[in-house]
Order: sequence, then structure tokens, then C-alpha cells
Amino acid sequence: MMSEYDVIVVGAGNAALCAALSAHENGAKTLVLERAPFEERGGNSYFTAGGFRFAHEGLEDVTEDILTDLSEEERNQIILPPHSREFFMDQMREVTRYQCDEDLAQLLVDRSRMTMGWLRSHSIRFVPMFGRQSYLVDGKHHFYGGVNIEAVGGGAGLVEAEIARAEKLGIEIRYGHAAIGLLQSNDRTVTGVKVRTKDGYSEIRGKAVILACGGFESNQQWRVRYLGVGWDLCRVRGTRHNMGEGIQAALDIGAKPFGNWSSCHACEWDISAPPYGDRWVLDNFQKHSYPLGIMVNTNCDRFVDEGADYRNLTYAKYGREIMAQPNRTAIQIFDQQTIHRLRDEYRIKEVTKASADTIEGLAEQLELDPAKLAKTVRDYNEACQGGDYNPSVLDGVTTKGLAVEKTNWALPINQPPYEAYVCTTGITFTFGGLQINTKGEVQDMTDQSIPGLYAAGELVGGLFYENYPGGTGLMSGSVFGKLAGESAAAYCGSGARVAEPAE
Repeated sequence: MMSEYDVIVVGAGNAALCAALSAHENGAKTLVLERAPFEERGGNSYFTAGGFRFAHEGLEDVTEDILTDLSEEERNQIILPPHSREFFMDQMREVTRYQCDEDLAQLLVDRSRMTMGWLRSHSIRFVPMFGRQSYLVDGKHHFYGGVNIEAVGGGAGLVEAEIARAEKLGIEIRYGHAAIGLLQSNDRTVTGVKVRTKDGYSEIRGKAVILACGGFESNQQWRVRYLGVGWDLCRVRGTRHNMGEGIQAALDIGAKPFGNWSSCHACEWDISAPPYGDRWVLDNFQKHSYPLGIMVNTNCDRFVDEGADYRNLTYAKYGREIMAQPNRTAIQIFDQQTIHRLRDEYRIKEVTKASADTIEGLAEQLELDPAKLAKTVRDYNEACQGGDYNPSVLDGVTTKGLAVEKTNWALPINQPPYEAYVCTTGITFTFGGLQINTKGEVQDMTDQSIPGLYAAGELVGGLFYENYPGGTGLMSGSVFGKLAGESAAAYCGSGARVAEPAE
């Protein structure tokens, strides 16, 4: 049977759309299949802040072909430190405890800068993350933590721009089409997908398939199976459609499971948030200013070092810590020294908040033990060592003598009125998935490529273990989506394996 399409891309988030754009520009007739209906398009990417972590040499480098819309006045207000390839790679290693796949991580780092320029060439616009990743010091915005640039409009703006670009180029997108299986010839070559729609089942033939349809974070059964007891009760930050069907389809034909299946990206999420992502509130249910205060459980005990590192390097693992607390609940507490520095997400109307002139009063509003919460705050205050407080750097302003120290930014909480925000865990994406090689080809159990099958995005395993450096999710989706599109298009043109990608 003749194939109507060269490349079939499964999914319609950032990774999938990058794969589709890349395959198209490399000469492949491309079809995109999206499980969600049109009104729920965009995958998990839609619900992100749209931030990217990539290697660069500082402000002059990124204004060349990425931040092309900055005015001279804006440039003069920005202090943007370089983010070298070496530093980026070191962070990948350290944050994952040296478990990340070296080849994939190095490919991500090496191709990150080029891929950002490529996205801009496809009409994706970027701006500095003034509100979330910088502090105003002496009249200038000092950026920190490595995730300093976002797509205009955040994640929603990113995927809308990518979809608009794909449609302009004539790439077909079919919504409400869930790819639930892979078609193969007798020689194992993938020849298309089996699709489920509201009208039933069908088959679509293609010369190559790129799976870019997310992890299994929306699947309650899989979350309990792989993440542990109680994980069926967490909130899902993004789409309800990431059920792991793409992963399962590949496993069913012998693909190799790979990566950290028992862990995930999970963060601090407002306890009043709905079960799945809200397309109006988007990522603003997150509550990520905990380094500016303290975080306690419902027993009034601190349980993490809020100042262990930049928020970008701790937020994705502290959600798991919250899941382990009584009632899967954490309370973040701030005073007037830092309240003005809280991220914008603390100011939305859909927020679970209490305020009082005393810690005891705060506890009463939160139905906590007033005496115990007061003691916890008092013990913390007495342990604060003082120093040159600076929230834009690891300032070493620490505590001493506590069971759980605060390593940086340890200011006493003693200037009322006080504010508290109640959080639970929101899961973003799962870390376990499929193994690919540096061409984006899916590997089988014998570490051989499955002919005609490629993968990108959250269903690729091996990059993240136990933790995650903020901003690498969208960057990974873009890098490996672009790579998969290039490789799949070349495969369709030649019927043979493609060469190693150039850096």
C-alpha cells in the first residue's frame, strides 16, 4: 500500500510541532495527529511558562538573533550572565546526580543555542523573563538561575505561534486523533499508525513516525504503578490527554523502556487548583517563591531546605517532598521583608491565602496548632545567622542549629503582617520513557534502531533523573523535535540511516 505521507508526527505540543516544522522544511510531506480536540490543543507545552534554558554567551549573544525585539533602553536595564555549554552540562549532571545519559544530555546542550535561533526563524518571538527570573537591584534587572528567556505569551503563546507557522506552511493537523498503535511490515519497519477517533478506528500509512505525545502523568493507574502509592491523588498541571499511549505503542513492538520511571517533575501547586490544567489560569497555580520564606507541613514542621539552590534547580523535586507530607500539603510563610518580591502567581484571585498580624493568628486561619507554628518560626528566626542578603545570588545567608537548615536567603520572619499560601503537589511530566539514539531513532531491547520510528519530548527517557533543571523541558522538546524531523525526513528520502547530526 502506498503511503500518503512521508512523516506522521504524533502529538501537537512543542516537541511535536518542532518535529513537524523540521520534517517539512527538510522536504517531507508531514501529518500531525493530536489526541486532544481542537479546543484542548497544545499538549503540556500550553500550560508552561514558556521558559527556555540554553547555552549562550550573555546579552549581546542572545540579542543577535533571539531577543530581536529589545529596545536599547531595555538592553541597558538588563544584567544577563553567560550560560556556557560547560556550565549547562555540569548542571545537567549535578541535578540528576550524574545519572543523565551523557550522549543525549550533551546533544541537548550543544544544539540548544542553534535551536533557539531556528525557532526565531520560524516566527517564534522571545522576551526576557523579567517578572519571574530577575530581581531589580540598583535599577537594573539582574537575571539568575539560567532560565531567563521565554516565548511571547508563555507556553500558550509558544504553541499557538508554532501551530500558526505549521498551518501557514501547509502542514496538516488532525485533532481528536489518538494514535494507539504502530503498524509494521514483516521486516519490523514502522509503516504508520493505528488511530482512534470518535467515529472508530482507522489506519494511516507513512514512511516514518515520530512519537512526541508526552509522558504518562495524566494516567492515574500508571502513576501509582510507577511513582508509588498515593500518586493517583496528585493534581496534574497540564493536559488530561497524556496517558502514555505513545509509550505503550512503542513498547508493544519491542521498544526499550529507558530512564527514571519512578520519578517525575512535580512542583508546588495551589491546593485549590483543579484536577487538570486550567487554560485560563495556566501555570499560575504554581507557587515558586518559597526560597524567600519558609515552608511547613500541617504538623508545623519544616521539611526541606528552601534555600538549597536556585528555585530553578529545586522546584521540580520539592513536589515529591510535599507528596510525602501529611495531607499532601505544604504552607509557605512570608513576612513584609520579602512579600513584595513574590512572583506574580501569588497575586491571582484563584489563590489559597491567609494573612495575619501574628503567627498564632495565621495558624488559626489555617487550622494549624498556633503554639507549634509559633515555635517553629521562633526557632527558625533564632537560627538565622544574618549577612549580606541578596536574592539574585547564592548569598550564603544561612541558619545554624536546625534539623533542616536553610542554606541561602535565611531572613528572620518577624515583620508583620504575615502571609501564608497553601500548596499541594502538581505533576508536570514523568521522566521514564523510550530510549533514543543521537539521531532520534527509537531503540529496541537489543539497542538496535526500530526502522522508521523516532521520538522527541517528554516520552524520551534518560535525560532527567530524580530532578530537573528548570527550562530544559521545552528546550529538550525543541532540540530533539528538530532532530527527529531532520532524521525522519532524511530516512524517507533515502531509505537508509542518516549521519550523526552536526552540532
